[in-house]
Amino acid sequence: MEHASKVRTCFWFEKGGHDAAHEYVTLMPDSRIEAVRENGQPDDPMIVEFTLAGAPMMILTAGPHHKLTPAASISVLTEDQDETDRLWAALTERR
Repeated sequence: MEHASKVRTCFWFEKGGHDAAHEYVTLMPDSRIEAVRENGQPDDPMIVEFTLAGAPMMILTAGPHHKLTPAASISVLTEDQDETDRLWAALTERR
């Protein structure tokens, strides 16, 4: 898949990166998983490349040396407060 941008936001996970990417792409239109690169552990692939609302993203499952932190964020332009509330509720209930 060709993107206008050569930059992807990359999120570092200790584990569960593929599950997170799958969850994210179910939340917004024009979202999909593009590629999965395994590291010998098919239940938790090392790299997942995906598009989130048209923006290229990546998750790297890096193991216990690199835990998920609040150091990255996604800015989403929503149509109205209802859409903002729906996304906020979906993302924060999984903590």
